[in-house]
Formats: sequence, structure tokens, C-alpha cells
Amino acid sequence: MKTNKIWITAALSLLFVGCSTQKQAVVNQPTKPIEQKSNNAEATAKKQMLQFVQKVSDKALYQNNVVSDLSFTLNTGSKNITVPGTLRMRKDEVIRLQLLVPILRSEVGRIEFTKDYVLFIDRIHKQYVKASYNDVAFLRDNGINFYSLQALFWNQLFVPRQQRVGESSLTQFAADLTALQSPNKAIVPVTLKDGKMTYKWLAESLSGLITQAEAKYVSPTHGASTLTWNYANFQNFGSKKFPMNHELVIETAATKAKKTLKATFELDGLTDNADWEAFTTPSTKYQQVSVEEILGKLTSL
Repeated sequence: MKTNKIWITAALSLLFVGCSTQKQAVVNQPTKPIEQKSNNAEATAKKQMLQFVQKVSDKALYQNNVVSDLSFTLNTGSKNITVPGTLRMRKDEVIRLQLLVPILRSEVGRIEFTKDYVLFIDRIHKQYVKASYNDVAFLRDNGINFYSLQALFWNQLFVPRQQRVGESSLTQFAADLTALQSPNKAIVPVTLKDGKMTYKWLAESLSGLITQAEAKYVSPTHGASTLTWNYANFQNFGSKKFPMNHELVIETAATKAKKTLKATFELDGLTDNADWEAFTTPSTKYQQVSVEEILGKLTSL
């Protein structure tokens, strides 16, 4: 619609000049082409921006299930913990991380994200937490719900509070087109602002693959909290590519001392196996405890 308005304005300008005296034509000619050129350049830039965001969005997987073995490493600042595990994801239903005992591969812990709640299970101490997203500080402070968390795990763009990034949503993103003029594999920042939240994705200019996602929340009273997700080692998965290395970094100044938590997932043996139950029901023999208590015990393993 905006392009149509530009051409209508240009046509009216030409008619005005043609019906005027020679003196008027001389006076008006320098300004009209400049205005038209500026409007055309703006429309072209917006079109290129939308095309690039569409390119990034189109890299999303077609599969409904993603299953993989993994090596999980948690860095709390004072120690590193590395254990084997399994990742199971079913689109729009669940994201499940199972942490295992090395060699024996019996489960010691499970983290399950669904649309309505987060479930943490500690098999060693027979305890669990079932909480809403607002009850988990690092998710709440970064504006993360199930669908945005799913997009981070699945290496996709997302719009807060929306299940999908449809064509009508693409205009909410802004891409830095200056990076498109750079050499091969230049990185293009794609941003979206939502209240106190700023979301940023770094995508390769040629492939459109997302190499980093960031969610930043700035509070006037509690400072900034930032969630950064890095992606690497992309491999073919069906007709698309999926990152086999994920690195998650959480930084928050909401506590008395600034905290940084880093977790890495190294995937191995990616499949679209659908033969598994989506949801976990904790045993009646398990005790329900607070989020802080169970996370403290899991990180001390």
C-alpha cells in the first residue's frame, strides 16, 4: 500500500509540473525527484528487511519431534558438572531434559517444560517441583514462557505471547541491513522490542541460520537480566539444518551479588522418533519442594 502511495505522489508531481509555467517547473524540479528517491529508498529498505526476516523464519524445522542423546555441562562459577543425558522435544507440547549417571545411564534428574508448568524431578533425593513460569525467577525475569523457550531450543525466531511467527508478525522485527553488504557469512542483527524486554538474534547473512539469541530485561529496581543462547555445529536434519551445540548463559543483577549461570548441550544422534510419552507424573513417593531447594541439590551432584 505504501509503494502505491509513493507512485501516486510521483504521478501527481509530474502532472503538476507539466501544467505549470516554465518558471514553476524550474523551481519545483529539484525537490520532487529527491523526495521520490528518498521514498523509494525507504520502501526498498523495508522490503529487503522483511525478505531477510522471512529467510530467517523459513529455517524453522518441519519435524514435530526432536530426540537426541546429549552431554550436559553446568557451570555455576565455582564448579563444572558434566553428565550424559537425553533431549526429547515435541512441538507445542513438551521439552524434556533427562540427566543420567555416567556409564550406568540411570536417570538422576529430569527437567520438563510444558505449556502450563515447569517440572523439576530429583531422582536421588526423591523430590520434585511443579511450578508456573512466573515462579521460576530466571524465566520470569527474562519474559520467557513455553513458546519462547521452545523457540530457543528449536533455534527459531519468536514473538512474546504468540505460539507462531506468522507472516503478519514478521514486520515486528527489525534487521540491520548494513551487514548484508559485508563479506560471506556476515552476521545480521535482528531485533524485537516488547516493553522492558529487548530480544536480539544474530543470523548469518547468506544462510539465514541463527547463531545467537538474546533476551534482555531491564528493571529500574533490580537491574538487568540477560539470557543468551549460542548455537554452533549445524548439521542436516531432514531438509533443514539444526545446531548440535547449544550454550545457554544466564546473567542477573536481581540478586545481591551478580550471578552468571552457564549450561551447554552437545547433541549426538539426532532423530525425529515419536515413540515416547509426552508428560511425566511424579511418583506419589516423591516430596514436593521449592525451586531453589531442588536446583541447589541438582547443582551439587
